[in-house]
Amino acid sequence: MIHLPIAKAKDRLFEADPNNAPTEDLRDEIFQLEKEGEWIVQRVPEPYMEVKTKYGRIKKIPVEKTWHHKSCGQCGHIPGYSTSIFWLNRQFGLDYYDPTDQTSCTAWNYYASATSNPEAQAAVALRNFASAYEQGYFPLIHCGTSFGHYKEVRHALVHQPELRRKVRDIMKRLGKPFVIPEEIVHYSEWVLAMRHRIAERQVIDMSHITATVHPACHYHKLIEEDAIYDPEIYGAQRTAIVSATLQALGITVGDYSSWFDCCGFGFRHILVSRDFSRSFAVQRKIEVMKEEVNPDIVVTHDTGCVTTLDQSQFAGKAHGKKVGLPVLSDSQIAALAMGAHPYKVLQLHWHNTDNKPFLEKLGIDHEKRWSEFQAAVEKIKSGEMEYLTWEDADA
Repeated sequence: MIHLPIAKAKDRLFEADPNNAPTEDLRDEIFQLEKEGEWIVQRVPEPYMEVKTKYGRIKKIPVEKTWHHKSCGQCGHIPGYSTSIFWLNRQFGLDYYDPTDQTSCTAWNYYASATSNPEAQAAVALRNFASAYEQGYFPLIHCGTSFGHYKEVRHALVHQPELRRKVRDIMKRLGKPFVIPEEIVHYSEWVLAMRHRIAERQVIDMSHITATVHPACHYHKLIEEDAIYDPEIYGAQRTAIVSATLQALGITVGDYSSWFDCCGFGFRHILVSRDFSRSFAVQRKIEVMKEEVNPDIVVTHDTGCVTTLDQSQFAGKAHGKKVGLPVLSDSQIAALAMGAHPYKVLQLHWHNTDNKPFLEKLGIDHEKRWSEFQAAVEKIKSGEMEYLTWEDADA
């Protein structure tokens, strides 16, 4: 097993002059189009942190004043994913906004069924951006697919004047401003930027934990030059997202040969050939991790990845495969490290693969924690309280 960091030498990608990178810096063109009156550019609010992307460009990550673009898959399948992100913001006393008027990005439609059209896809993105702008907050995208899709939308809008015209007309009919954010920011970039502050508040020792990381395809393979890289993480040959966060928490990150492979979700085949998705997730990802690293946990940063890697293992178990690895998002593992409740906040009971041995290894009494969660549920059932509040979650 190979542990991080595996390369000490400076990497050629990081040494490269950003001005001579093989891809364009869209932000220059975004600001130029603003000067020409094409749209409004929403600036990243201060305070923000600066990180480096693949070719050494600086990307701004807002610390607060964030407008949380939630994920339909997280809310529907793994709600503890989103609540962990919100919990982290609340623990640091940050100003954030959880919108009630957000729509789905509809990227599933775009990538899986191809039944939409460019102007409809772009208008959905711009409508959400406009809502964030009107409310005075900056978009923070929870879903890796939404993140990748919105980056592709931005690229298309920059290069296609006719598409901009059509979308501008739609926004005018909606009574919304035509706004593009200065940066498209994924929540895991925020977690990475905050990792040292998270580590300062860490109360659960994780130095004896080994994890494998699945980097989400829609994060680092779509508009790849916008992903965050670090010379201390695989010599900047792979994205630093998740791995750098885990290292900050004292977790050992183990390398494995199929790291570049899809989790198995892949959009279209999760719809039309689910058995393929499940077998790919088990045989190309989970079994390889088990055989080459045998980690305590798998950590990733996208809705489909957590869902597929976690909820495919029951099928592998039925066929005698080497499975049994709990799967969490980086926001969940970060919240857990800071003492978040495994069921009230992380909602680990929504996960399919048994995560109790992992909690036991961390010294967490999952039976006691489950009893606390059940007591809160009974209060809701009896009408004593309407729902689980943040104060209840921290109790």
